[in-house]
Amino acid sequence: MEKVEKIKQLCKELGEENLVKAVDSFVALQKELSSKKGEDFINVSILGFIEGILVSLSTKHESEKIKELLEEVRTKRAELEEKFKKPRVPLFENP
Repeated sequence: MEKVEKIKQLCKELGEENLVKAVDSFVALQKELSSKKGEDFINVSILGFIEGILVSLSTKHESEKIKELLEEVRTKRAELEEKFKKPRVPLFENP
């Protein structure tokens, strides 16, 4: 996933090597679950994890890259989450 590589590179640039290891571990764990949960479901989970890291980084570092990547991740995660929302059942029929 492209976003995973971007955040790992950003973490390296910011000297946050421990976060690179955490991302790698989380992604590996999630990939093991992909056959049971489905690829899109796993990607939403990974994007949520990355979003959390970016929010934490934004409080610690002032960087335009963090803000841009955070916006990209939020947008992509929202797009994928739409697939899992159940359609709303109308309570009343319009005449």
